[in-house]
Amino acid sequence: MDLYEYQGKQYFARFGVPTSSGEAADTVAEAVAAADRIGYPVVLKAQVQVGGRGKAGGVKLAANREEAELHAGNILGLDIKGHVTKRLWIEKATDIAREYYVSFTLDRAAKVYLCLVSARGGIDIEEVAATAPDSIARLHIDPLVGLDRAAAAAQVAAAELDEEAREEAADTLVALYRCFVEGDADLVEVNPLVLTTEGHVLALDAKVTLDDDAGFRHPEWTEFVDFGDVDVRERLAKEKGLNYIGLDGSVGIIANGAGLAMSTLDVVNQVGGSAANFLDIGGGANADVMANALEVINTDPKVRAILVNIFGGIVRCDEVARGILTALGRVALASPIVLRLDGTNAAEAHRIIEEAHSDSIVTELTMISAAKAAVEIAASAA
Repeated sequence: MDLYEYQGKQYFARFGVPTSSGEAADTVAEAVAAADRIGYPVVLKAQVQVGGRGKAGGVKLAANREEAELHAGNILGLDIKGHVTKRLWIEKATDIAREYYVSFTLDRAAKVYLCLVSARGGIDIEEVAATAPDSIARLHIDPLVGLDRAAAAAQVAAAELDEEAREEAADTLVALYRCFVEGDADLVEVNPLVLTTEGHVLALDAKVTLDDDAGFRHPEWTEFVDFGDVDVRERLAKEKGLNYIGLDGSVGIIANGAGLAMSTLDVVNQVGGSAANFLDIGGGANADVMANALEVINTDPKVRAILVNIFGGIVRCDEVARGILTALGRVALASPIVLRLDGTNAAEAHRIIEEAHSDSIVTELTMISAAKAAVEIAASAA
């Protein structure tokens, strides 16, 4: 789960990371009122989950009420790389002396945490890495050891941060590490981390990606879910516990296992079709799971055919067949099903389907023939 900047700063505050205070606003009137309360000058920032806001006109300084109203009106509704601005973050303007970069993430190859610190903040870290790789201090952190104050101080020194920033920067690193680990984040990034003209260190931006698999430990994360920007299909799938990603095609996909689901998408594409989704039902293909999967796909008006591709390993195909038939009694499908079952008890499964005499199901023996049939049905219904 990616957080917006203002949410990231709120998350930082829970762990003692110093940030610039501010308020969120969804309308021009709310933005102006917030700016009046905070006190001028203020900065208005578009809340979109994409970089390049400043260059796109999504970050503006307002010296007075009139400028705040003007900028709020211009930024709200602004399209930044395909992301429409619906919310603003208004914060007190900060007098900046220097800008730095800090991040914590997982180095999957090394199987340890990775801390990056650079004295060259405020620009894309990819650009810094390409043009001046030696300006980035890299520190691998053993999760069993963690990051203490001494290691943090050594890291900011290695990055050659300004002397007057190092004490508070080291403290901030420790707090950010706590946010990363205790906050169950996949990524914590601050660009820029700034040294103010008054000699203090602040996280002027916040990029936080939370680990969805840790959500059961954090019921408070529900406040971060932005259903306004979530695909309706994906929202329903999430509510039903399904691994679903919405696409733009006309063939709905249901498969058991991520690998098989991806292969099914590829085969549909190879035979001239386009998938409407990725949907992995995992090892469960009972009536409840199948009904939920069909209900989600049924909400997509672009779907013209549904390809169900199941390989029975641990799961038995005859149980899948019964589950599908039961699910059809619960969900009124807008599109026919092309069913391919292979593996454990596949012959029994085909007998069950044939005896049901369902007009909604077409059976095929191979993945390629099932994909062709689904694509043909979708094309004829278009």
